[in-house]
Amino acid sequence: SPQGSLLYLDALGAAFPRALARRGTALLHWSPGCPRAPAGWPLPSLYCTPAAAGALPSRAAALRVQLLFALQQRALRVLEAGLAAELHDALVALRTEWPQLAQELALGRLSPQPGLPEGVRDQLQALLTPDAARAAELRAECTRGFEGIVLRLWPQLEVVVVRTAHGVERLYCDSLRQADCQGLPFYCPFYQAAGALLGINLWPVEPAPQFLLCPDWAFCEFLPCLADKEPRTVLLDELWEGREYELVVTAQPGEYRCRTGEVLKVTGFHKQCPMVEPVRRESQTLSVRGESIPEEQFCQSLCRTLRMWPGARLIDYVCVESSLLGDSSGACAPHYEVFLELQGLRDLSEGQRYKLDQCLQEDFPIYKSFRFKGSIGPLRLHLVKPGTFTRLREALGSPVPMPRVLHEEQLLRLIQGSVIS
Repeated sequence: SPQGSLLYLDALGAAFPRALARRGTALLHWSPGCPRAPAGWPLPSLYCTPAAAGALPSRAAALRVQLLFALQQRALRVLEAGLAAELHDALVALRTEWPQLAQELALGRLSPQPGLPEGVRDQLQALLTPDAARAAELRAECTRGFEGIVLRLWPQLEVVVVRTAHGVERLYCDSLRQADCQGLPFYCPFYQAAGALLGINLWPVEPAPQFLLCPDWAFCEFLPCLADKEPRTVLLDELWEGREYELVVTAQPGEYRCRTGEVLKVTGFHKQCPMVEPVRRESQTLSVRGESIPEEQFCQSLCRTLRMWPGARLIDYVCVESSLLGDSSGACAPHYEVFLELQGLRDLSEGQRYKLDQCLQEDFPIYKSFRFKGSIGPLRLHLVKPGTFTRLREALGSPVPMPRVLHEEQLLRLIQGSVIS
């Protein structure tokens, strides 16, 4: 939406006056096969990242090449990512590949790599210039460690823009704020669902994003949650502050109505237009006996459990309902299986593993009741090797928010093949 991008640029420029500098924005976003317009596309001169880099067939190659072009530009003002996970994975690549990246900067050459076709490599390499001084700076800063690395590599950086980062996607933002991106504000400008841009966050410096729903971007209807009788959809002018609604979208005239499964909470009004906060994705709710554990609440229970494992830091997680496992789950009651990537712990005792099941029972009385009756079996927890979730996101095949409940056997096999304990 041109209007959405112009509103974004206006809000960004008002909050961070130097953010709209020419070639001052680096983009980290994978859009395979078709370069997708960045958030500030009405001002293409903002970007120092070539569009062809984002359209590579491999997600890992796309993010790595985009990172290299970002590193070439010391005077960055804005680091922009399509998804929080893309920023996270690009910075993981920095941690693991900085010696090679420094060499490529010094020589002005792109190394051959999987997912980077020869012709595209030559085209992108022509845009690089050798920069031994910048390469030396990269080596010096990475040798010092990675806490606060983003601001040390780009000292003029004003803000990190993550186009969409709501719900449990915020896990990545929180992790980056505490480590690589220390000292930098995060701005999440857009709310999108069912492939349509629906709202914009006009308040870049507010810590919790609120999205203004714009009436003419798509036709939106809302199903009230917790309605006593069969609910009917309501329209924008019928919403109540403080209530939750499931979003129903008709993105273009003539398209089918779509129940998105996204639940929004109305937080207030701005010039009579509702402001909303995304609360949960119904498709990511855990339920093997009708108990219904939302992703946000499950994540809170998991984070509470983590505090009982000294030294552990959560990198990522995903859940599976035992029905997807088929015979491999054995003869047992329906249950959840949780796959974790942790930093700081290589193994967990049975007692430590049970803590998560215990926290879920404390936080969800209905789950506790089913566990007591034996209708739901004990949760099973598995640790996976580093890099598993980066490979999982590559296997998803498109830039979508990270699923927290897997429903596809192919993705399940990938994650099962990475279990280390």
